[in-house]
Amino acid sequence: MIPPRTTRQIYIRDLPIGGNAPIAVQSMAATPTSDLKATREQIRILEAAGAALIRIAVDTKADVEALRILRSETDALISVDLQENYRLAADVAPLVDKIRYNPGHLHHHEKSLSVREKVAFIVDCAREHGCAIRIGVNAGSIAPEYKERFGEDHTGAIVQCAIDHCAMLDELQFVNYLVSIKDSDPRLVIEANTRFAAARPDVPIHLGVTEAGMPPDGIIKTRIAFEQLLSRGIGDTLRVSLTVPFADKGMEIEVGLGLIDDINAGRFRSVPPNFFEGLNIIACPSCSRVENERFVDLAQEVKRATEAHQDENLTIAVMGCRVNGPGETDDADIGLWCGAKRVNLKRGPQEVGSYTYDEILPRLQEEIAAVLASRA
Repeated sequence: MIPPRTTRQIYIRDLPIGGNAPIAVQSMAATPTSDLKATREQIRILEAAGAALIRIAVDTKADVEALRILRSETDALISVDLQENYRLAADVAPLVDKIRYNPGHLHHHEKSLSVREKVAFIVDCAREHGCAIRIGVNAGSIAPEYKERFGEDHTGAIVQCAIDHCAMLDELQFVNYLVSIKDSDPRLVIEANTRFAAARPDVPIHLGVTEAGMPPDGIIKTRIAFEQLLSRGIGDTLRVSLTVPFADKGMEIEVGLGLIDDINAGRFRSVPPNFFEGLNIIACPSCSRVENERFVDLAQEVKRATEAHQDENLTIAVMGCRVNGPGETDDADIGLWCGAKRVNLKRGPQEVGSYTYDEILPRLQEEIAAVLASRA
């Protein structure tokens, strides 16, 4: 059973989130926003699957213009994912229902301004146009000041970051906000959200296991976190993040709705034995930041190419964009982050080289062999 939740209720246009409102399931368009035909189809797929909210990313003026056209064509609730240019909030706020910003990205532009000044700018834009705000904290893109303060305590860093940004919005007298705290490890998602909910029981929470990867493992990771959190009354809206082909994005909604039904009915699943041991492939969901859909195929190819290493304690991260790829591969033994034409190979935080999509798999095998040999 999902017990009553204690958070206050906010609104994304006419959609209530928090309190006694139903748990809303959302997803993100997988296509570049400026590709109007493809993004229209994503909106159609997600609406048909039952998405309460559809998120897209905006990184350029071309994306803004595409968003303007899409807004005129659909009445779907739209959330925009601000990238590193927080100033785009002024352009997108008239066109969307919710703005998501990542505190870990606010240091990139206009370094002479404080984080609070940048947050105030986003808040002013949201307030003027009636938008809700999501403070979206990710373990793979921790703001530099929190990295310095907390060191290897990533969970402490992201929880405190979320608490501090809530305080900023409170001081700015903006109440129509919620928080997400995400990691690729469901155990850390459970810990971080439990700690945050204890500190700020009033703030609605968006749940997700970021970079959960491909089914079925990605669904298992998500279920582990959602079962533990929703059954404690933690979580007011959620997204299932899976690495699937663009045409299959509706699966994220279907899985999310199914998980809510299962948990509410007390249908819990046991974690497969030794699930957290051996090979761990982290892969981000296909989203509108991906510059080449071949990234999804590559993630599947990496899974097949590493089957012989199932018993090795090896973490391989496959990321699909330049926004999250560089930082969110740092903690993996081997990381691949994909651009439009080339794949960047990393060993821990160290760059190894850049290769074409055709070259990367043999080079990955060499790096796996090197990592394992270094442990012998």
